[in-house]
Amino acid sequence: MLFNSYIFIFTFLPITFFVYFYLNNKRLTEAAKGFLVFSSLFFYSWWNIVYLPLILTSMLFNYVVGRQLTKNHHFRRTLLFIGVISNLALLGYFKYADFFITNVNRVIDSNIPLLHLALPLAISFFTFQQIAYLVDSYRAETHEYDFLNYAVFVAFFPQLIAGPIVHHKEMMPQFANIRNKVKNYRHIALGLFVFSIGLFKKVVIADTFAIWATNGFDVAEKLNLIEAWVTSLSYTFQLYFDFSGYTDMAIGAALLFNIKLPINFSSPYKATSIQDFWRRWHITLSRFLKGYVYIPLGGNRHGEIRTYANLFATFLLGGIWHGAGWTFVFWGALHGMALVIHRAWHKLGFRMHMFLAWFITFNFINISWVFFRAKEFEDAIKVLKGMIGMTGITLPYGVSTKLPILKQYDIKFGNFITETGGDKYTFIWLISAGVLVLAFKNSMELMESFKISNKTMWFSGILFSVGVLSMNKVSEFLYFNF
Repeated sequence: MLFNSYIFIFTFLPITFFVYFYLNNKRLTEAAKGFLVFSSLFFYSWWNIVYLPLILTSMLFNYVVGRQLTKNHHFRRTLLFIGVISNLALLGYFKYADFFITNVNRVIDSNIPLLHLALPLAISFFTFQQIAYLVDSYRAETHEYDFLNYAVFVAFFPQLIAGPIVHHKEMMPQFANIRNKVKNYRHIALGLFVFSIGLFKKVVIADTFAIWATNGFDVAEKLNLIEAWVTSLSYTFQLYFDFSGYTDMAIGAALLFNIKLPINFSSPYKATSIQDFWRRWHITLSRFLKGYVYIPLGGNRHGEIRTYANLFATFLLGGIWHGAGWTFVFWGALHGMALVIHRAWHKLGFRMHMFLAWFITFNFINISWVFFRAKEFEDAIKVLKGMIGMTGITLPYGVSTKLPILKQYDIKFGNFITETGGDKYTFIWLISAGVLVLAFKNSMELMESFKISNKTMWFSGILFSVGVLSMNKVSEFLYFNF
């Protein structure tokens, strides 16, 4: 079930909300919690009920292992190893089996048939979340061992599909707090406010950019300079507004139930370094990679060379986590190398003007997204060749009369964004999106200054109405595929 669907907004969410608080109001708190788990699993099963046993088995397995890890016995380390490997094996089987077989076939020229497994929804997210739970249990940082509570922690529908990736210790106290079982009208108003912003981001902004990005990456055979930049920038903005829109809707929906999910985005395109970017983009993933990959590898405790290796390895794994393909691996490697260069740059005492630092960072992010989005390296190379002018430059007809001298440099005049499916309004969208992400407060900053007033009600109402009226087709969120 999609957040940006009529069934979710006008049926599932209201029914779940009213029944949950009705049961709590009747002091049937365990029944309310059970209903929330049932609703979340119903939400999960809406796409394909086939994978419901998988998530239930995964939850039960990790709950049992987690409980054993809290007990003082000699096999805790072995048990943690088994638990983590089991989770990674499950993820690896469904997500990477065909990728592995394809590469084996290429290397040894064999013909091993592919498994063609459908990726279970949210497996990347609930696997990471439960690995963190096992490690936290091993470290004696978990203090709640009721299975129903654990089921709510894993399956809570706002964050189940694509995060934010939450920790057991930050969620369980909220579910246990008796005051959170009573309707909070400020949280309801704030939740609807943030949900409306997220809905508008997704269905109005991201889905508009999706058309030009898809045409440029998947349809066009060749892109001229302007078309290539329109394609890459369209995807850069599509991805941000799509994923941050999803996160806003998740945070807003959770607030209706008095649950505060962690922040996942903080104006990432304002970043002035690659390190700054990862402190602002998909913050809960960065938190996971730092706490459960980078630090266990040794972090910065074993000298500079080892630190560089750990940084690179962490982001290489981050790239692989995003998808089973060499373009994701290369994207992760690019970011790993950028972080190594950034650290070395600062260690040598170099500094850079803030505007130049932002310009380099933004363009690096924009270019690296090309590999993240491309289905094959050929698609990425097609876009990059266009971006540096290797496949020609075409300017609008109007320029030919003002700058005829350009013709002698083999610059053409005519339809200059045909391959992307764009028009003159495309540039207005690109400029507006750029201004929006650079000059305005983000939704989390707006949350902090939120006050219930006519102004905020009108703001939420307009965004929500435009968003609902724009839901004329089903469009999945980009991170559902990761």
